[in-house]
Amino acid sequence: MAKKRPQAKAVKPQISDGEIPVVGAREPCPCGSGRRYKACHGRAASHAVTELVQRPFEGLAGECDWVALRELVPAATVPLTLKDPLPDGVPSVTLATVLPMAWPALRREDGSVLLGLQNDTPSGDLSRDLADTLKRALVAEPGSPVAAQRAESDGPRLQDLLDPAAPFEPEVHTGFEFWVPDADSAATEVAASLERANAAAIPTVRLTSVDASYWCETPEKNHLRWVMPHPEEKLLDALARLHAAGTSSLGEGTRLVGSFRAHGLTVPVWDLPAGMGAEECEKPAAEFAERLAGALASEEPLTADERRARGGLTNRQVTLS
Repeated sequence: MAKKRPQAKAVKPQISDGEIPVVGAREPCPCGSGRRYKACHGRAASHAVTELVQRPFEGLAGECDWVALRELVPAATVPLTLKDPLPDGVPSVTLATVLPMAWPALRREDGSVLLGLQNDTPSGDLSRDLADTLKRALVAEPGSPVAAQRAESDGPRLQDLLDPAAPFEPEVHTGFEFWVPDADSAATEVAASLERANAAAIPTVRLTSVDASYWCETPEKNHLRWVMPHPEEKLLDALARLHAAGTSSLGEGTRLVGSFRAHGLTVPVWDLPAGMGAEECEKPAAEFAERLAGALASEEPLTADERRARGGLTNRQVTLS
C-alpha cells in the first residue's frame, strides 16, 4: 500500500531576527519557521537569561561578605549606597539576608527599601535578578512587598547600580526584629513568620580580626566558616601545605574539616570545641591569616604529603551554589 505523501505546510515569510517579537513559549514562532517559540528564537533568549554566572558578586565591594550573607548567615543587614541619588521619598536602601514570607523586597511605610538576598531567583544571574528587584522596589507603593519576576536579559546588574567605593559593612543580628519597626504591632502573618525565623536562626558572629569570617554555634559543636577571595586551586594548594605541616588548625581542639564552594569562591570550615566562642577565635584567625599568606606566596611544587592533604581537602568539598 502506497504511503501518503505529507502535505506541505504553508511557510510564512521569514523575518529578520531584529524584528521578531517575544511571544508565549508554546505559541508559533513569529519568524515563520513553523516551530514553537521556545524551540526556535525563544531558545536564545532563554539561554541569555538562564546562563549561570559563576561569580555574581564579583566587582562589588565586600564580595566575600555578599557570599556569606547569601549562603551562611541567618540574620544580617547592610546599608547600600547607590551610584545615583535615591528617588524622592526613599530615605534608604538596606540589604537583608531574608525578609518575611521570603519576599524579594519590601518598601516600608516610611518609604525605605529592604532588599532580600536569600531568595530563589528565576535566572542564572543572581546579580541581575537582585538589581531588577531593587529597581522595582524603589518605585513600589510604600507599605508593599515586591513580587518576584524574571529580569530582562539585558537589564542592569548590581554592579551597575551600587557605588563600588562605598563600604560594605554587615551587621549580624540575633533575630529578625529588623523586619518591622515594632514587632508587637506587626501583622499576624508577619509576626508568625518572625517567630518561625527566630526559632530557626543559628547564633552567628562576624569576626573583626579578619574579613568575611563567621563563627556559628550549633547543638553539636561550633564552627568557623571563612569566605576567601583567592582562586580555588591556589587556595587549596596553600591549605594543603598548612595541613601537611600541622598548622591548619585554629588551636587546640580545632580542626580544618573541609570547605564549601559558593558563588565562585571557596569557604574553608573549621570545627571548634563547644566552649570556643567568637572572641576566642579572633587571635587564632589573625595568626592563621598570616600563615596562609605565606603559603599562598609559595611557588614550590607540592610534596607527596601535601598532595595527599590536598586530596583529602578536595574530597571534603561541598558545593552550595
